[in-house]
Parts: sequence; structure tokens; C-alpha cells
Amino acid sequence: MEPSLPAVIDAPSPHALAAMILTVAVFIAFARGRMSTEIVSLLTIAIIAVGLYFYPLPDTNPTDGLALAFGGFGHYALITICALMTMGRGLVVTGALEPAARALERIWKVSLQLGLFVSLLLAFGLSMIVNDTPVLVLLLPIFVALAQRGAMPASKTLIPLNAAVLIGGMATTIGTSTNLLVVGIARDLGMPQMSVFHYTPIVLLAAIVAFPYLWLVMPRLLPDNSTAGQQARRRFLTHLRVTPASELVGRHFDEIVDRLPDEFRFEERPPSRFEVGQRLLISGTHEGLQLALRELRGQVAPGWVLDRIDSDARKSGEDVQVLEMVVTADSRIIGRTLASSGIADRYGVAVLGIHKPERLMHNEPAARGDEIRLAEGDVLLVIGNRGALDEFATTDSLLQLEGGQDVPRRSKAVIAAAIMFGAVALASVGLPFFGRQGFYLLTVPIAISALLGAILMFVTGCVKFDRVGRALSAKVIVLVAASIAIGRIILDSGAAEWLGETLAMGLQFLPPAGVLAAIMLFVTLLTNFASNATAATVGTPIAFNIANQLGLPQEPLILAVLFGCNLCYATPIAYQTNMLIMAEGNYAFRDYLRTGVPLVVLMVTTLSVLLAMTYGM
Repeated sequence: MEPSLPAVIDAPSPHALAAMILTVAVFIAFARGRMSTEIVSLLTIAIIAVGLYFYPLPDTNPTDGLALAFGGFGHYALITICALMTMGRGLVVTGALEPAARALERIWKVSLQLGLFVSLLLAFGLSMIVNDTPVLVLLLPIFVALAQRGAMPASKTLIPLNAAVLIGGMATTIGTSTNLLVVGIARDLGMPQMSVFHYTPIVLLAAIVAFPYLWLVMPRLLPDNSTAGQQARRRFLTHLRVTPASELVGRHFDEIVDRLPDEFRFEERPPSRFEVGQRLLISGTHEGLQLALRELRGQVAPGWVLDRIDSDARKSGEDVQVLEMVVTADSRIIGRTLASSGIADRYGVAVLGIHKPERLMHNEPAARGDEIRLAEGDVLLVIGNRGALDEFATTDSLLQLEGGQDVPRRSKAVIAAAIMFGAVALASVGLPFFGRQGFYLLTVPIAISALLGAILMFVTGCVKFDRVGRALSAKVIVLVAASIAIGRIILDSGAAEWLGETLAMGLQFLPPAGVLAAIMLFVTLLTNFASNATAATVGTPIAFNIANQLGLPQEPLILAVLFGCNLCYATPIAYQTNMLIMAEGNYAFRDYLRTGVPLVVLMVTTLSVLLAMTYGM
């Protein structure tokens, strides 16, 4: 006998009603933005903990409520996110992704719009065959580096990039673990197994409709949250020494000018060809100087002091740092040149460049040779070990500016890249393994492979354990913990089940396309405020039951659930990739709402129509 829809829906239990009220209140608090994300998240956890302690769920103890409220801090999803952030930090501090960033940078230099277009296509294509979380982890540091090199700000590209990854992951049954969960539950309910590309054409057509929004509209809706704009524009003067190993030797200026980054220029040119031993005045931003020196293989500081810095760093195990320091009125070095100041001999640090404020540049002639004299207000770009930098600043009355950078440990770059790609491969396509079953590809959950990768980053020295705090975001950690607690209380209180029954009662009056859209929206709501696993677990049986009661084909309704589970664009708590980009893009909750809600409406409308047309409903 087929199950029937109830004639009347009972009122939700007190716990279910409280869970729904809390969810709405938290949503409003996040959307208004008057309180910080961290405060709202911690208050949410506290309310759930106190409420369930004094009013436990049926058949539970007060301490069970505490475990539910605080369980997010030990949840595998949070461990996965922190491990992925740590591996991403390893790629950044070792410079492992610089070759890929330079390759994409060439496309971005042709056109920012072309660069974003190619990047979105790349993200979409990769996530079709590889789990979307590893794809975003690989691309995230590349796009942050591109933003620092003058491409679009990271805050304008990361949400569109994440959306492309999520849409691509929706296109195949192996794109996300949620897809596999929905397909598995549907099979347990008696439906035939879906192949990997069973519904891919539907998603591809929807992606074509959504792509212009991702490419052209989304970046315009997002703010420029760059925090280092003024620092990035600061240009430093210095002298480039042509060494025997330099790419400049024997070449004319016109032969190398096309290879120079936009943030770098020669202030003086050689009379003919470049020769060994020449000293030429150059200028550029910190990033521009780095790129040009790596490309041209020249020197802007004495080789002996750079070797000394590297040797001291290896002995002490500390990172080499680059800092900006302002010359104050009491400094000993005012009026001196770098050569006469004795900075390298006294402190074992090297000055890579000097930035002169505009008011000083107008009063001084362009420096040549060793004639760059230091003045009050000059900003020095200094490289050295932490202790030596502090001694230099204290002794010579310099003011250290914020925003210092660690010099990439490039000797670890290959190791870091191997660890990251190994972790991604282990969680997606698998690694060759020989066991009792013979030769096969071994795959493990992303939580295990990411944690293993993070541990290897520490063991190999790619990431220093005392610096791991720089890789993690407190805002993301408490937000993840709060979202997990909300998801648990919605499911355990019966709120999700009650919402599903209420939905089923109303759908019998809608046309087939409306039924598909309503189911998709319901599951999307659960996905964005609970979790996609909860949405899949609750939504799949409900859709199966509705199809039987309304005499509709089961497969399109199950696919509506699957698609709804992937439409997690509207809130940062909807999916772990949303949280991964939150810190890097410095996003607020409303940024996800502003860009995600229109995309959800567009995708629900398009997918519902395509499903109805495909299945003749």
C-alpha cells in the first residue's frame, strides 16, 4: 500500500519551533551585519547549549545538548577546513604556485575580463571530475596571488570562482559527496543506479545560462575589500647590479622590455648592451621588484649579506622576512647613502629599495650611482632575520610598518606541491595501491587526506607550527561550529521533517514544473541554513514519496533534490568552500546574500524548466 499524504499537519514540537525561530533570528543577525560574525556565531552556540541543557530534547540528557552545541568545534568538517587552510598556507609560503600564477597572469594581462572568463571555465571543468573542495583549495592561493599582482581584487573574483566550482561539481554524480549521497539514497529506495554523466547535459545548459551572471554581473555586485592598496602602489628606488649569471648580459634593452612586469621599470638604460658589473637605477613595487629580479637574475643588494641572511636563517630555523621601515627625524642614517650608512655591516640586513614620498621626490633630482641619500620620511624595504630587523629599527630610530612578509622558502616548494596534489589525488581520483583485492585506486574522504597533508606540511617544514595561526581564521572557525550546531538542532528537533510534511501538503495543487521548483527551493533552504548532507537525507525520501502520491516520474524529483543540495551560494555557512573564501576575500554575510540569492533564483528557474522539458512533465 502506497503511503498517503496526511490530511492535516500537526503543529511542530516546541523544540522544532524554537529551532526554526533561532535559525531565522540568526539569519537576520548575519544579514543586518550590526554585530560581527564571530559574536553572532558564539551567541548562537551559547543559546543552543543553554536551551538544551535546561530543556533537553526528548529521550536525551542535559549533557547531550552540550555535546550537540559544542560538537562543531571537533566536527570533521571544521578539521577538514583548517587542514585545507594549512596546506594552502604551505603552498603560499613556499612559492609553490608561482609558476601557475604567472601562467594565468599572462592571460589576465591581455584582459581582465578574458582572465576571469578563462578562470571560471577552468574551475567549472576541473570540478566536474574532481571533488569541488580540493579544486577550490588549489585555485584559491593562485587567485589571491594574482590579486596582489594587479589583477582583479580577490574580493571580486573568489565568490564567482566558488560559484563556478559548485556548478561544475553539480554536473556529475562524482562531483561532490552530496551527489553520491542522494544517488545512493535513491537507489536504496528502489531507483536504478545513475551513471556518472547521467544528467550532465541538463547542468551544462543551466551553466550556459548562469555563466554571464558569474562573469559579468557578480564582480560588479561585490566590494573591493583590498586592504593593502596604498602599500601595493608604493614604488621603491634601488640599483640593479648586472651579474655574470644575469639574463641581461649581452642584450639590448628592447630585447627584454616585454618581459618586465607592469610594476617595474628602468629609470636609466645602458648606452648599448647590458654588461657585467653595470649598476642601473630601477624602481618598482615590492612585488614588481621580486618578479623582475627573478626573471632577470640581477641583484639589488650585496651578495655576501644575502648569503649571510640565508645562513643565519638555516641555523636558527626562522623565516627570512621583508619589512617596510620609515626613517624618523632622530635616525642616524639621515643624509647618508646606503653605502656610507653601514647598515649591512652593522646589522646583517639588506635594504632592497627606498621609497621617497612625493614631496621629497619633487625636491630631489633623480639619483644616479650611489647618490640616493636617505631623508626623514623615506620608507626602506628591508630584508633580514627577525632579530636583526628589530635591532636595526631600534638602534637607528626607524618605525616598522605593518604588513611584513615572509620570504618564500622555495627550497620546499616541490615538497609542498607534492603534498597538496597527493592529498587532492587521494581524495578524488585515488592513488595506485596494491592490497588484498589486488591492484586498485585507493581513495579516502577529504577529511583524512587533508589532515594527513597538513601533518606532512608540518613534518617537512613547509609550514612552521608556531605560524599556523596565520593560516587559520577565527571568524571561519566559530562560524563553522555555529552552522554545524544549527544543522544538528534542525534535524534532531524534527524541524526538517515538519517542514517537509508541510511542503508535501501544498505541492499537490501545483503543476509539475512548480512541484520541481518548490522541492528544489525547499532543499536549497535546508542546504543554506543546515547542511547539504541534512538536505539530502531529508529531501530525497520526501521527493520520492511526493512523486508516488502525485503520479509523477521519480527521477526528475530526485534530481531536483540533488540540484537543490548544490545551490549553496546564498550564505557562507552553506558549504565548506564558501567558508574557505570568506577570510581571503574579507567577505561579510551580506556579500553572499547579494550575489547568491539572484543566482539561486536563476538556477532554480532554469533547472526546473529543463527538468520538466527533459522528462516531458
